[in-house]
Amino acid sequence: YRECQDGFSILPKREASLPAGQEQHLMFGFVLTESEVYDDGTNTFFWRAHTLTVLFILTCALGYVTLFEETPQDTAYNTKRGIVASILVFLCFGVTQAKDGPFSRPHPAYWRFWLCVSVVYELFLIFILFQTVQDGRQFMKYIDPNLGVPLPERDYGGNCLIYDPGNETDPLHNIWDKLDGFVPAHFFGWYLKTLMIRDWWMCMIISVMFEFLEYSLEHQLPNFSECWWDHWIMDVILCNGLGIYCGMKTLSWLSLKTYKWQGLWNIPTYKGKMKRIVFQFTPYSWVKFEWKPASSLRRWLAVCGIIFVFLLAELNTFYLKFVLWMPPEHYLVLLRLVFFVNVGGVAMREIYDFMDDPKFHKKLGQQAWLVAAITATEFLIVVKYDPYTLTLSLPFYITQCWILGIILVLTWTAWRFFIRDITLRYKEIRRQKQEHKYERDKCLSNGDGHSSILDEQNGNKLRERKL
Repeated sequence: YRECQDGFSILPKREASLPAGQEQHLMFGFVLTESEVYDDGTNTFFWRAHTLTVLFILTCALGYVTLFEETPQDTAYNTKRGIVASILVFLCFGVTQAKDGPFSRPHPAYWRFWLCVSVVYELFLIFILFQTVQDGRQFMKYIDPNLGVPLPERDYGGNCLIYDPGNETDPLHNIWDKLDGFVPAHFFGWYLKTLMIRDWWMCMIISVMFEFLEYSLEHQLPNFSECWWDHWIMDVILCNGLGIYCGMKTLSWLSLKTYKWQGLWNIPTYKGKMKRIVFQFTPYSWVKFEWKPASSLRRWLAVCGIIFVFLLAELNTFYLKFVLWMPPEHYLVLLRLVFFVNVGGVAMREIYDFMDDPKFHKKLGQQAWLVAAITATEFLIVVKYDPYTLTLSLPFYITQCWILGIILVLTWTAWRFFIRDITLRYKEIRRQKQEHKYERDKCLSNGDGHSSILDEQNGNKLRERKL
């Protein structure tokens, strides 16, 4: 074991067949490639614990509010201020005292901060879950007075002509209408998701399946109603596909990059110092994910579960703003996406470690646990606040397609992990019997005394069976 700033890594002796700068991990038959790290061990003020400093500053701030500020007589204002102060105190405690996760760049405190934000967000969701539908929607007014009002959903369908000859001034107006702020959001979203998942096939499956979900649920949310070319050309091929491609190129660069860290004051040139500051926001080391879903039933079910949670979190984005009456461009929607971008990468790394080495990582990581709990709580809020929309029956042809897809997945699962194994085991036993029979016939045909030995051995076995 070697202790790194981002945790412990199992590093066997480097294999000769691997390129320089990479190490090979052999865990339960799976190959895990991690870049080799060179670190001079410099521990500056930036990396030292500051628990007493934070406690002193926090106490001084609370003392100033107590001794020098006059408390307003506005109950609503005092309530908001008290809640915000309580959250900030909890974040200060968590940033200094919470357990570190698998990442250490740009700083472990950064990831501890998002872990504590996850706790606060989950508690907020539970509070909303325990309110009535009307009270929950009106409670959003305390966050933004403009909320709490039902808003119409935009319909992205309608006229789906790519070239509209009826509009002489701008025949391509349908395309320009679709080029809104969500186009770059799709691209950057999938670029970051690729950095989280680190697998081209899983990203493409999630991307395509979400478009199928939009087709299936457009009778529930008008926002899902899009033109066919908006689904497959603009979303899957251009925005999602280009984001995944750029993400894979970034992953390739990160896997080949040399991870050599020096203290800032140990670098002689200003150019080197600036470069070191920039690279502080890159990973400390890099692990290439090898999901291999078909290697075992456990990994297959785990990968299916990851895809399911990803799709559910994507759907929660649309359903939450629908049931809580938030416009798509509201800053809370954007903050939720920023939140998932920061916690998603940590959660995926913890899930992968838990899958790949359950003996070393005996329990699911704290961030992965919170992400799963948040996704489930969000879905429960949607179920409680608008059960009518969720229970709108699927069109018959959509139901048939999903039933066919589920049957195909279950059939492949049964064949790959049960029927195929039984068949291979039967063929192996049959092959061993044939080899044994061939050796016996060969011994009998030689007439060199082996036949009498075999007869004697067979007679001994018969006598043992009788006894």
